[in-house]
Amino acid sequence: MTQAVILAGGKGTRLAERLNGRPKPLVDVNGTPLLELQIRTLAHHGIDDVVVLVNHAADQIQAFFEQRQFPSRVRLFDDGEPRGTAGALLACLGDLDDRFIVVYGDTLFDIDIGHMLAAHEASGADATLLLHPNDHPADSDLVEIDACGRVQAFHGYPHPDGAELRNLVNAAFYIVEKKALLAWREFPVPSDFAKDLFPAMVRAGAHISGYVSFEYIKDLGTPKRLDKVEKHLRSGVVQRASRQHLQKAVFLDRDGTLNVLRDYVRRPTDFELLPHAAEAVRAFNNAEYRVVVVTNQPVLARGEASFDDLQRIHNRLESRLGEAGAYVDSIYFCPHHPDAGFVGEVPALKVACDCRKPQPGMMREAMTAMNIQANDSWMIGDSTADMLAARRAGLRSVLVETGEAGRDGKFMAAPDFRFAHIGAAAHFIVHTYPLLAAAVNEWVLKVQPGDLVLVGGSARTGKSTIASVLKSELVVRKLNAQALSLDRWLRPAAERGAGVLGRYALEEAQADLKDWLRGGAIEADLPSYDRMLRDRGQAERTVLAQDTVLILEGVPALLADWQGTRRIWRLQIEGAEAPRRARVEADLIARGLADAQGAANAYEQRQQDETPSVAAARTTADGVLDFDSIFSIHTP
Repeated sequence: MTQAVILAGGKGTRLAERLNGRPKPLVDVNGTPLLELQIRTLAHHGIDDVVVLVNHAADQIQAFFEQRQFPSRVRLFDDGEPRGTAGALLACLGDLDDRFIVVYGDTLFDIDIGHMLAAHEASGADATLLLHPNDHPADSDLVEIDACGRVQAFHGYPHPDGAELRNLVNAAFYIVEKKALLAWREFPVPSDFAKDLFPAMVRAGAHISGYVSFEYIKDLGTPKRLDKVEKHLRSGVVQRASRQHLQKAVFLDRDGTLNVLRDYVRRPTDFELLPHAAEAVRAFNNAEYRVVVVTNQPVLARGEASFDDLQRIHNRLESRLGEAGAYVDSIYFCPHHPDAGFVGEVPALKVACDCRKPQPGMMREAMTAMNIQANDSWMIGDSTADMLAARRAGLRSVLVETGEAGRDGKFMAAPDFRFAHIGAAAHFIVHTYPLLAAAVNEWVLKVQPGDLVLVGGSARTGKSTIASVLKSELVVRKLNAQALSLDRWLRPAAERGAGVLGRYALEEAQADLKDWLRGGAIEADLPSYDRMLRDRGQAERTVLAQDTVLILEGVPALLADWQGTRRIWRLQIEGAEAPRRARVEADLIARGLADAQGAANAYEQRQQDETPSVAAARTTADGVLDFDSIFSIHTP
């Protein structure tokens, strides 16, 4: 049996217009008194003994309990006079259990209390405080913890000018060992836990631990906050934020994705957020994605920065995001580097590990800690290491064309999606992807294990995007699915013949896939294609199981004869011509293949040698999807 103490003595002056003479703990929240919601939530998480500390309008709270029945034992203590949150609890300490949870009477929460209790026990702390980031850290009371989660200091608002602190706010939900408070029973009153007692205990050497969580807890002490909490309850935000429910997340690389890519970021002054970064993170926050930074930091192994330096850099990151109303839920970093030989390096960190990307260790650790569902989550990065790590972790991958822009050439790992910057990626993930997923749902339901799906159409109609969305949605259905671009089999520019079929080595593609097409499985080194060089890249090891759903996308997908025993679905992608032309010309210019006039000429040439063949293939299609009618193209 675990005990909870609810501090319910507040008057609720700021909430007076909603109280109608009632005490704050009895404020109506979507038709139910807040105190009732709290007790039932505690009971749901196994807390069956509740002590309620009352003061203002104690008789009304007493009458409330006399009129209702609860699954928990509930006792009221009237402290007689205002003593503050800490003072009220210390006054009745003798009547409390050896360990108890402290709940503030003006908060609505849904927290995996069992998980927090386990963390508290593992730490051996005198008290554990629930901490979380928020979207306004500059005007919040912040808590500083060390790498082991031990509280080092409390930083009350207002903060000194220029202060850059980690965005961790005291959420006013505690687990406390009674024995740790025995020596503080004569502490002056009135006294507050956060502002008075806990800081004094830390100064005296007490072990106060921080438990960092994304879960839902908000105070509703003003009409505006109450309205927000009620909306969150009605819409399911509160329930979805519980760690007991699977979470969706966006994993973000740091250097080159969130901040300007420099040689290395060794100190806070080297750190500069990229345009669109803060608004992208804010969009993910608002869309209920958990935001997790995963970053390789070899500067630690090289001895060029200390762990304290890195924390200050990340404090700057969190401060800059906070200024724009955004926050990250967690930051994971790999301090290792496998290669030795640097002056001043740290030998203990010069090791091969499973956390350095492209290994997926950081993602997997975060997924376990935060109960994240991989197939509903994303990785955004600027390097091939990011893309390979995403694939190994089972995440949807997005390459941004900032930083390395995928040109590092270290690994063969094509992204699922590609965008100019993190802002465009965020818009796609939050707004566009759901529309595309709905558009392909008919095909997701039709396709069965072992099917071949051909996605064809003219250049820049959205074929690769549709193929990647279809693959992702099939994976959600627990199907083994892969999407391959026929651009892998593009001939080098100097070897191309006339027309669409002259550009592709389709006979090679058919030979490479022959065994799979005939009902078997293959493990082979398939070619890749470097769009910037217009030439073949490194071969990529590819495994297609017998039951894999293979999605082949490309201009000639519906033009080739894919002989074999597989059931084949043919999907033609079309779109409005004006935006398609704009995309074709912009792509040629971005890759340095033409100026504006040259791009226009290339488009006209494509119209002559590509469009008639693609139009003819339309008659073989099982369905046609108009890409531009699905959504309004918008890039932030």
